[in-house]
Amino acid sequence: MAGVVNIPWYSTLFRSDQFEVALKEIAPVCLRYGATDFEVLRSNDDRYRFWQFAHFEAKADFEAYWYGPEFADWRADYTSWFQVPVVYSWFDRVIAGELARNEVGG
Repeated sequence: MAGVVNIPWYSTLFRSDQFEVALKEIAPVCLRYGATDFEVLRSNDDRYRFWQFAHFEAKADFEAYWYGPEFADWRADYTSWFQVPVVYSWFDRVIAGELARNEVGG
């Protein structure tokens, strides 16, 4: 069953801007593990808080990403840049939608 994983990150003091760059490194890697899309959100109210989302067809694909060598190395490299524990949540997608964008030809 398709699902969405949410990884809530909280960066450590004075590391939020650097941590944003670090998340831009690891988030796209999920596509190599079968994710259909991903996004990382940064709170406007608390600039240290980030939410990483990725959509997978199978939870096992997410677990391969989470425990895979790229993410393990990334966590080791940036371990002091975020607060632990990091507890991800798995959600079943109930409904989703978006507006189609009209492209202007020229």
